[in-house]
Amino acid sequence: MRTVDPATASGTGALSAAPAVSVVIPAYNEENAVIPTIEKVREVLNDAGIPFELVVVNDGSKDGTAAAAKSTGVHVVDFPHNGGYGRALKAGIAVTKAPLVAIIDADGTYPAEMLPQMIEMAAYNQMVVGDRGAAMKGVPMIRKPAKWVLNNLASYLAGHKITDLNSGLRVFQRPELERFIHLLPNAFSFTTTITLCMLASGFNVSYLPITYGKRVGTSKIKAVDFFRFMMLVFRLTVYFQPLRIFMPLGAFLFLIGVGKAVYDVWIDNLSETAIFGMLGAIVIWSFGLIADMMARMQLRPPGTR
Repeated sequence: MRTVDPATASGTGALSAAPAVSVVIPAYNEENAVIPTIEKVREVLNDAGIPFELVVVNDGSKDGTAAAAKSTGVHVVDFPHNGGYGRALKAGIAVTKAPLVAIIDADGTYPAEMLPQMIEMAAYNQMVVGDRGAAMKGVPMIRKPAKWVLNNLASYLAGHKITDLNSGLRVFQRPELERFIHLLPNAFSFTTTITLCMLASGFNVSYLPITYGKRVGTSKIKAVDFFRFMMLVFRLTVYFQPLRIFMPLGAFLFLIGVGKAVYDVWIDNLSETAIFGMLGAIVIWSFGLIADMMARMQLRPPGTR
């Protein structure tokens, strides 16, 4: 039988006073799954010999989630009211200190067994994502079309293949994660936002295939969140890669203008529509170039001029 050190029982790996990774577990009404999740993370990281600290963020649960988490001896950040998935993650990140940050949901869907390999990959990647794959067997069928649309739209706008846009199992290098903290929302779109931030900024992001399990309890995501995700993808693209929106839009207007001009010449009657189409394209391209210049200034590494 393996003996557990008292330091491990309090949520810190027993092998070192300085943790190598901070594991943040956001939890909202997960009283039936939070203890197994905590125990599995502890077991996996201790068996791998990885020093860690573990923080559970109770996001205003109305059940016994907070009491269940506290019974394990881990550090619990306890909010009296629900403020959102992103707020819970940001609160957990703020009270931790390790150079690597791992996040994993408390609903039992993500395999903690993958954490050691993801932590190893984080030595040469700013972010490692647990990729649930195209099938995503643990995801309800009704949500799969929306996920497919979001992943493909985000991949096009970000200019990178995104196989899983909002996986809740990730490992980050802390400096790069904290660089974008001020942009990360309080809602479910935390993972979507950090994915686009990392990719648009040219950081190394790797995807590791995982098996996505059936969740314990009920999902907190609603149908309306799909449209919020869509708007978020467009907003972040304008912020980081504006030319991916302005250039195609300008090209569309330019082609309309040119096509109308050719038709007008053929009928010997040049119209305002053709002129406005081409002028509109030039204006949109100009706005795009200005937005791109501003984005490049925002993305410069801290401390540079």
